Amino acid sequence: MPIGSLINAAAVIAGSLLGVMVSRRLPERIKHIVFQSVGLATLVLGMQMALQVEGDFLILIFSLILGGILGELVQLDRRMETFGDALKLRIHVRDARFTEGLVTAFLIFCVGSMTFVGALNEGLTGDRTLILSKAILDGFTSIILASVYGVGVLLSALPLFIVQASLTLLAARFQMLFPEILIRQLTAVGGALILGIGINLLEIKLIKTVNLLPALVLVILLTLLFLV
Repeated sequence: MPIGSLINAAAVIAGSLLGVMVSRRLPERIKHIVFQSVGLATLVLGMQMALQVEGDFLILIFSLILGGILGELVQLDRRMETFGDALKLRIHVRDARFTEGLVTAFLIFCVGSMTFVGALNEGLTGDRTLILSKAILDGFTSIILASVYGVGVLLSALPLFIVQASLTLLAARFQMLFPEILIRQLTAVGGALILGIGINLLEIKLIKTVNLLPALVLVILLTLLFLV
């Protein structure tokens, strides 16, 4: 039973609710500086993750290029926006940044070494120390993110649970599926996407991070094909 993932998802939900409540009481100038602070912190996080690239750097490059092309061909950003708008109507939410918040929170919470190693440790050894530490960090991070993006951050708890619980259950059954180099390569590509989010937050340049999401699948395939 992926207890750690359940606790992690609950922490994100609790933090997001608190962040949404706090946001409603903040004046616009405070929201603006919070927004910029989140942008800077996101850049630092993305850079830290991207520098974990190991082995052939070309795999990261081609994962992003081919992933971006695939995302553009299927118009992933428009599909995600349509899905987000439909979901907003269904749950009666008016946050303008709902979909962006959902995707941003998903990347920050789900694509990182703590996610993979923590979930795998729980599945392989039953040790929940790392994933529970991540739950605490995600809980506080979700307060800040939800104050900027709104309810979309809260709903990221669902894909967070699905990803981490799946990793835990798979690790318990198939230990050899997750070599360390794969985790590092996946973390590096995720870091590059998070860097794009930080650039968008700071309004430096618009990067279609949603259309780059297929890179997370391609880096797995390319790493298994050429490095493992």
